[in-house]
Amino acid sequence: MKHLFRRTARAADPTDSSTHAMTDSTLHDVPGGDAPDAATPVGSTAARRRRWPIVAGATAVAVLATGAVAYGNARKTVELDVDGQVVSVTTFAGSVQGLLDEEEISVDERDLVAPGPDAALSNGTDVVVRTARQVTVETDGEQADVWFTVLDADEALETLAARGGDVRLVASRSATDGRASLALSLDTDGPVNVVADGESVVAPDGSIGIDAILDREGIVLEELDRVHVERDESQDPAVSLVVQRVVVEEKKKTKAIDFETVTKTDPDRYEDLDPVVERKGSKGEHTTVYSVTTVDGEEESRETVSKGVTTEPVDKIVVEGTKERPAPEPEPAATSSGSSGSSGSSPGPTVSGSPQEIARQMVADRGWGADQFQCLDNLFTKESNWNPSAQNPSSGAYGIPQSLPGNKMATAGSDWRTNPATQITWGLDYISGRYGTPCGAWAHSQANNWY
Repeated sequence: MKHLFRRTARAADPTDSSTHAMTDSTLHDVPGGDAPDAATPVGSTAARRRRWPIVAGATAVAVLATGAVAYGNARKTVELDVDGQVVSVTTFAGSVQGLLDEEEISVDERDLVAPGPDAALSNGTDVVVRTARQVTVETDGEQADVWFTVLDADEALETLAARGGDVRLVASRSATDGRASLALSLDTDGPVNVVADGESVVAPDGSIGIDAILDREGIVLEELDRVHVERDESQDPAVSLVVQRVVVEEKKKTKAIDFETVTKTDPDRYEDLDPVVERKGSKGEHTTVYSVTTVDGEEESRETVSKGVTTEPVDKIVVEGTKERPAPEPEPAATSSGSSGSSGSSPGPTVSGSPQEIARQMVADRGWGADQFQCLDNLFTKESNWNPSAQNPSSGAYGIPQSLPGNKMATAGSDWRTNPATQITWGLDYISGRYGTPCGAWAHSQANNWY
């Protein structure tokens, strides 16, 4: 295709009043449109048939008035280029505007006409008409609508490149069917690169429009995908049609909220006992929801959609005793006969057998069944493994029932340090008074890790 515009427009002086057009950098807030379909070139056979009767009539009048010399002076042949469609036209028009009127070509203030409408026509004049088209231009991330009087995106980007910066033409996705459109062809006389999904291919015909090129290459656009045109002089082809895959999705970010520890007091629990955990604490959760936009897999932006506490923390509850433990009874003085150091209370019961056998008998004597002995067996196995000499190194709890302090068991017998029967008797008395039954004590121990 012969690009007369590129030759004529660049040669024209921008300050010359004979050039009637808005510059390609003029901004207008006017909605853009798709490139028009290919039409019959001005000056084609159909157009000439429409003009020939007019030309013939004008010739006849000229001959009658002035003879053959007038006819030769009025008739001329010019080359008319309308948006790249170039034809030779024979006309009697005396000015460019007259030629446009003859050819029924309408222009507005944004369009380019060179020479200007008032310029005189002479034989061999080249007349160029470029329809202004609105395109969205993105420069270094900022977008603006620009009117261009150029043939294609290649020429538009070449013009903009002189200004520097990262410049691209942005295709519209505003159509109801989501197709991409640009008011300019990509390259009216050459191939273009098509870049999508990490691959680049060459489309042989850059003049057929974005939608047709994408269809030809089998590229389907999703709703949020972006399409733009860029130019790199170092590449061949220089013009590239680029499809960017855009995904917007919600992502959550959570942050743990620490729980607090609350201390409760128990007036029935001795103050010298270690605190016990009544309820375990659990952390809460704070959640922030973002709307994240990724372009070709790379995060472009994120916006906060919501944030707040999604799970409340649960306080840890610790129980401390406040009951003062009574002082142990003093051991009696040695007898006059000189017998040595026994405690003030009488010895505990004398029962033969292993600690478990002794306990089984004592449980039966209290009217409890085998199920209660099983609970007691579980409890004392956990506490001391039925060892009369077991002592907790940290708390000092002692004996089979792990009495704290151990001398509390003196109430059951002076031989509390060594007699399993004495220790078991005290343990059963404690269980009966506090929990009612061994199974009641065992249930509490399972729930709280103490009894």
